[in-house]
Amino acid sequence: MPAHPKSGRVRLKDVADATGLAPSTVSRAFTNPDRVNFQTVEKIMRVAHQMGYRRQPTLTASEDALTRTINIIVQDSSNQFYMGFMHGILQRARLAGYLTIVADTGEDLSMERAYIRRLNRAVDGIIAAAPTTPASELRELARTAPLVLFNREISGVNSVVAFTPDDVSALVDHLHQYGHTRIVWCAGPKFAWSNKIRTDRLVQRCAELGIELIVTGPFIPTVHQGWLAASKAIAYEPTAIMGFNDQLAVGAIQYLLAHGYRVPEDISVTGFDNTQSASIIHTGLTCLRAPLTLAGHRAVEMLFGLLEGDTGAQAIRLEAELVTRGSTGPARQHSLPSP
Repeated sequence: MPAHPKSGRVRLKDVADATGLAPSTVSRAFTNPDRVNFQTVEKIMRVAHQMGYRRQPTLTASEDALTRTINIIVQDSSNQFYMGFMHGILQRARLAGYLTIVADTGEDLSMERAYIRRLNRAVDGIIAAAPTTPASELRELARTAPLVLFNREISGVNSVVAFTPDDVSALVDHLHQYGHTRIVWCAGPKFAWSNKIRTDRLVQRCAELGIELIVTGPFIPTVHQGWLAASKAIAYEPTAIMGFNDQLAVGAIQYLLAHGYRVPEDISVTGFDNTQSASIIHTGLTCLRAPLTLAGHRAVEMLFGLLEGDTGAQAIRLEAELVTRGSTGPARQHSLPSP
């Protein structure tokens, strides 16, 4: 039989703890049972009866509102990439009456792990961009709390990814059609799952097409690091530079232009994600358009399924779209000019 709380009065959260379910799921079992798996409802009612729980109608609205909360964990909330994703989450969560809390890890692994460990009991569910937390820790969390990962796949954990490996190939194919034969890849964070997937597919596709690929990095995905990445890439005299994301690519373009190189006449540049900066930079940035808002929608829908008793992990991959702009063109037929 479930243990009774020491305080005497049994609260909704006590029933949630005893059943191992989210407080919002327990609340819905009482207020809107049609939205909860019938076996889950039976379990909740049985445990609630054994514990002597009595729901107080005068507290229903406030109690339910306080428990309807989703935690969003991202590496940098000011990053345009995460803004699009969070916008999609907020749209869906707001319609369902959920509050959202954003935790910004600041690209710090220790903060990422701390947020994941400490917040899982304070909210109904977590949607996390957690590229560096060990997979074993995320699997353990997924066994005890509703969790959806963004842009990372781990067996046994629900996830939404805003690109596919074939999308990466499309970007290489675009450069190949322009006659590019030597590409420098400015890789992202070393332990990021998306960086590994992109790097592996780039290596594979370039080998298939006979393109020389030089991998540099890792780099922090910021404009400032894009300058550093381009300064290193120039030494290889590439015909094209590919950045892990738009920020790296934009920084690379800024560096090239500042040092007398022409884009794309001397060097073509590509990015990933199609954030706002991709269209603002004067050349325009050729990149993959990640369906970020849609990814946010899918993540929330997946989380709601977990809250309502769904079992079995899903991995959703959404297709990105190639967007061509002025940063790419025919490969140069001349030596790079001296800066």
